[in-house]
Amino acid sequence: MNKLTLIGRQKELFTSDIDENSEKLYKIVSSSKFLVIGGAGSIGQAVVKEIFKRNPLKLHVVDISENNLVEVVRDLRSSYGYIDGDFQTFALDIGSIEYDAFIEKDGKYDYVLNLSALKHVRSEKDPYTLMRMINVNIFNTEKTLQQSIDKGVKKYFCVSTDKAANPVNMMGASKRIMEMFLMRKSEHIKISTARFANVAFSDGSLLHGFDQRIKKRQPIVAPNDIKRYFVIPKESGELCLMSCIFGENRDIFFPKLSEQLDLISFADIAIKYLKELGYDSHLCKNEEEARELIKTLPQQGKWPCLFSSSDTTGEKDYEEFFTEKETLDMERFNNLGIIKNELKFDNEKLNYFTENIQILKEKKCWNKEEIVSLFFKLIPDFGHKETGKYLDSKM
Repeated sequence: MNKLTLIGRQKELFTSDIDENSEKLYKIVSSSKFLVIGGAGSIGQAVVKEIFKRNPLKLHVVDISENNLVEVVRDLRSSYGYIDGDFQTFALDIGSIEYDAFIEKDGKYDYVLNLSALKHVRSEKDPYTLMRMINVNIFNTEKTLQQSIDKGVKKYFCVSTDKAANPVNMMGASKRIMEMFLMRKSEHIKISTARFANVAFSDGSLLHGFDQRIKKRQPIVAPNDIKRYFVIPKESGELCLMSCIFGENRDIFFPKLSEQLDLISFADIAIKYLKELGYDSHLCKNEEEARELIKTLPQQGKWPCLFSSSDTTGEKDYEEFFTEKETLDMERFNNLGIIKNELKFDNEKLNYFTENIQILKEKKCWNKEEIVSLFFKLIPDFGHKETGKYLDSKM
């Protein structure tokens, strides 16, 4: 199935930039040592592929999911075979003592790429998952960043999100705060990051959910009032690698997309997706009707769909990669934009945030309102939308 066609495009975004820099990319990657954290997720796997196929001296991949790491190895072996360099995977939690021992033993890398994240808007539905999101997205980043500094790493890359630009949900805000912590450490190590769109059919995404619903013969559900930008997994890997290798200190890379050409609704993708599989979409009035019709409609070449407006917490009305306050370089690459940042951070506010999160964790008692209040300390114009409804309450 052609993922590009499903998201409304005919060609890949970064082909010309990759081609124009192919020799330089290969030369740098093939002479460098890489650690990819969170390398078995959808974006992580795409990044690992981009590095592996350029024959690095060393490529170590760390992820908490041992099953996904197995797939990483099988996929690489099936696609590219082997490299001359040191390629290994490690099933480790980067917040653990085992990971610390792993870094202490070696830790000799030129580039560290951190792709680990809690990426779902729905992760703010309860205060405990929300606190884990803060630990993973902010404090594990700061920890691995400091370890990279201690080990003399040349460059640290960490993935951000388009939702960090004028955030309205806790996930996007956590990534915006992560960017602030990165900026503080950029005095001591070269850092870069990337904000990009939804990765089409990545694990856990709504589009990946379409695949699962078909396999399990269940109705397709999607919002019809939300349009999003999409990149395919390969493009996400290319974007991260380009930022990691070519980004100057404090650069944030993003894809150049146009609203006219590249915004598409989830409902439109669902209709295209079903058509590719040979089904017409049949619109249902409610969940009960959709669950009932799945028993009979597929045999008639139709698939029950429930498309409705979104009313859940944290959904942004529109997507953006940068704010009007940020300085842009739109000339260096054909299809990659760059947000340029000066060394600027509020050390007092960052320390206040860290100390108060630590106090909450030591008490083993906190609520969402306390955490939201701390977020507002760092992001005064945080446009958090609390509706009292979450995605887990819907089909």
